[in-house]
Amino acid sequence: MKDILEVCLVAALAAGIIPSIGAQSQTVMQKGISVQLAIAGNAVPMPDADQEDALIVTITADGGVYLGVNPITPAALTAKVKDRLSNRPEKKLYIKADARTQYTNVAKVLDAARAAGVDAPNLLTAQSDSSQHGTLVPPRGLEVLVGPPLPSGPEATIVQLRNSGQQWPTVKINGGLVPWASLQNQLSQLLQNRTKTVVLVKAEETSSFADVAAVTDLCRAAGAQVVLATPEL
Repeated sequence: MKDILEVCLVAALAAGIIPSIGAQSQTVMQKGISVQLAIAGNAVPMPDADQEDALIVTITADGGVYLGVNPITPAALTAKVKDRLSNRPEKKLYIKADARTQYTNVAKVLDAARAAGVDAPNLLTAQSDSSQHGTLVPPRGLEVLVGPPLPSGPEATIVQLRNSGQQWPTVKINGGLVPWASLQNQLSQLLQNRTKTVVLVKAEETSSFADVAAVTDLCRAAGAQVVLATPEL
């Protein structure tokens, strides 16, 4: 990939570090396709996602893709997005992925957004239910990069994510197996004296979006800029 896209992973994690699709506050959003959203932490406010004219692509649990409320194929998405954003000064696109969908479905939409010239697509997820259940809360987000591979050498940090069949996925840092509970701490130590705190997250295509969101969140909590790899990488 030639372009670096800034992705916002919209979420809030309830002071924990495990993937979750559990209790959530209701996010204030315009009417659209309903999905079960993933939860992540370290979010920043993304109020523009609640604007009436916000451009939202939804990915359902079974991989179905919708532009607004209209079904569309990933192959047709690039042209539609480019046309819809052609007269807008800011090329903002929001991607609302179901927590249970496979990462490959999200990656296809990210690639379509990149091809459409979107500089900052936003991956939307739910807030944790840190307040009273059912409370309406505004959208929030995590910034993530999608772009060219990292250079090799001592400055390169790669986090690999694979299905384990257990509660937590299998995670490796630069090829070395890392316990889930130690991921954030080990990344913090690794990046402590780095001039470039960029981490490439490479998820197995069959990984759930909830797991990818949680790993990305831990990397951000460790102070890293996250490059979210897609199959093209």
